[in-house]
Order: sequence, then C-alpha cells, then structure tokens
Amino acid sequence: MLTAIVGINWGDEGKGRMVDLLSERYDVVVRYQGGNNAGHTVVNDKGKFILNLLPSGILRDGTVNVLGPGMVVDLEHLCQEAERLRRGGIAITPETLRISDRATICLPYHKLLDCLEEDRLAGKKFGSTRRGIAPVYADKYMKKTLRMGDLRDLDQLEGRVADLAEWKNLTVERGYGHEAVRPEEILAWLREFGTPWLDYISDTSLYLNDAAGSGKSILFEAQLGVLRDIDFGIFPYTSSSSTIAAYAPIGAGIPAWKLDGTTGIMKAYSSCVGEGPFTCEFFGEEADRLREAGGEYGAATGRPRRVGGFDMVASRYGVAMQGATEIALTKMDVLGYLEKIPVCTAYEIDGQRVTDFPSGLRLERAKPVYETLPGFGDISKCRKKTELPKAALDYIACLEEAVRCPIKYVSVGAERDAYIEML
Repeated sequence: MLTAIVGINWGDEGKGRMVDLLSERYDVVVRYQGGNNAGHTVVNDKGKFILNLLPSGILRDGTVNVLGPGMVVDLEHLCQEAERLRRGGIAITPETLRISDRATICLPYHKLLDCLEEDRLAGKKFGSTRRGIAPVYADKYMKKTLRMGDLRDLDQLEGRVADLAEWKNLTVERGYGHEAVRPEEILAWLREFGTPWLDYISDTSLYLNDAAGSGKSILFEAQLGVLRDIDFGIFPYTSSSSTIAAYAPIGAGIPAWKLDGTTGIMKAYSSCVGEGPFTCEFFGEEADRLREAGGEYGAATGRPRRVGGFDMVASRYGVAMQGATEIALTKMDVLGYLEKIPVCTAYEIDGQRVTDFPSGLRLERAKPVYETLPGFGDISKCRKKTELPKAALDYIACLEEAVRCPIKYVSVGAERDAYIEML
C-alpha cells in the first residue's frame, strides 16, 4: 500500500501528528520535497517533538525513514535536529534513516541569500522562512548545486566548490555588497556537518523500489499544503517545491509507482504562516482568541499564524488538487469555546459571489462571505463518534459535503489517542 499524507490548505494543518498516528501501519515513511522550512509537531508517549527535516515516522520503532531526492537538506540543521531527538530517546541510525544520494544540499550561502533578498524587499517581502529554500531550489534547476552523494568524494570537490563560490559571489558580493563567499569555509562546513551522514547516504530509489515490489507499505509525508505549491498555490507567496500528492512518487525517487490513496489533512478552521492572500482571515480580538486557543505559532519559525474560519472555497480546491480519497480533520477541539462558529462559504470579487478558488490578482481582491454554525462545546474527551454531540456531527457533515470528500479521522487533541475514527 502506497499512501500520501498531504496538506489541503496553507500548511500547518497537523500532518506530523497524523503521520505519527498512522505510521504504525506502515513499514516506510518518506519525505519527498521541501527542506527545513516547515515544522511538524508531534506529541506522543516519549514527549513533544518538532521535526523539520526528518520524517515523522522516525518516532516509531521499527519504521524505516527516507529523505528522498526531491528534498533540499541543510546538513547543519539535520545534525542539530538529530541530536535533539537522540536526547529525547529517539534512535537515529543507518537502519532507521536513509538519505538519497540525489537530494540537494542547502549550503550556508543559500540561507544568506534568502536573508539578503528578504531584507532588500522590506515591505514587499514574500514572508520567507529565511532558510535558503528558494535560492537552493533555484540553483538546483540551474544545475549549480551539490548533492548528498557528493559528500562521498569530498576530497575531490575543491575545484567544484571554488567554481560555485566564484559564481555565487557575482550576486553576494557584487550584487548585494556583502562579504564574499569563501570556498574554504564551504568545504569546512561540508566536512563538519556532512561527514556524520556518510553511512546514511545511498541510492534510496533502489531501496524503495524493492520495498514496494515486495509488498511493504510506504507512507509519503508532504510538507506545507496545496496553497504553498509552486504551481498550484498562491503564487508568488508559495514554497519552491511541489507539495501535491501526485509528486510524491517522483520526489521519493520511484516515479513508476502509483499511489493507492491520499489522506488530506485539513484543520477545522484556517491558519496561515507568512505573506500572501488569506481571504478568510480574522483580525483583532477574534483572531487573538482563536490563535491562543489553537496555539497557532509556526513550528519552524515561532511566528504567530494568521487565523480565520474554515474556508470552504480554498479547502474544496485543495482536496481536488490533492486528489484526496479521505480527510483527517485536525484541531476540532479548539473550536469548543465558540457559541457560534463562522465558516467562509464563498468569496465576493468585484461584487460577484464566487465559489471556485481564484488565482492572481482576483484572489487578492476577494472578500469572505461568512455564515455561522452552532457551537458544540468541549469535545476533547470524546474518543468515539457516538460520544460527539449532534452539533459537532453536523459541523463535520457540513465540511464533508463542502469539500466533497469523506472525513475519516477527527483530531480532538494533541495526544496520540486523541482522535476519533468516523468511517
């Protein structure tokens, strides 16, 4: 069985929590795109963990985890993240983690360029995480990067690194007026943070093809959501990789295999980190109460998330783009404090009511059309569908009808057992 777990909206939907829950049923968990520019927060019997690069399956004993060729890997961050998990009692060994030799290395100057450009943009910034993701993906497609497999030949990289530094300084030094990138510093960084991973690097495509062919179950873990996808998101306020399920076998390195199913992760309300149009956004006290109730602060950056009511227009679009076969609805318990729950049922653009998700400048002109549904109180102790109050069941049914996909799981808390299986 090959299944993708993907975000339906702007990211931060709670994918890590669901991967941790469902990974018990899978032999392998694969990250197939992105880098350390988003965080998956997981709370389990071992503690609370924030994962940026490592798949959430790393928290499950006996699960093999893979960083696929579609990823960009900051070696320094990977070392720090692994060390935090090891201190928490998580085993990270070549038996539990495999890294594709084709994955791209995110170098220190990629992060530098990210920061320099965001500073230059000032009030027009894209809301980057400043972790080098856009610069490294840009370099990847210009074929001017290093890959994880190159770490096995570090002693032969001096000339190549010097060429990369010379080219990059055309921008860093002559463009931004910053101190030049020094090739000897890059090589030292690669030795310090790359050498610990040599035993983990392999042709993961061979491993995954063999695993799929022998009937092992594989879970593909996405980062962010549809609306941050480079092609289908709220461009240009997107990530620089493909966050959709259809890309999972490609980014994982086994493009000939097809998914058996896609679990879309969707919050019971809306949240968004970063810049760009967010039609359903709340402001003032209404936003503050929801943000505090949901603990809505970015796992990777700590930034306060923008929040709003559930967006039927964006969510229906996200479900369609992901080809979701089932939905996991997260953080429904957060809405327990509301007597009436606002839901965005349509947009108004230039005086017209719109129910299909727009793009470009039309999206930026969109205004929310809100309706309210009855509140349902505290559901955090519920563990069965029959324990949910009628108003909660009605809310779930309304969302299910709006996005045209069955809701299989409902999360009512951060703990592993705090969920309800609906189907």
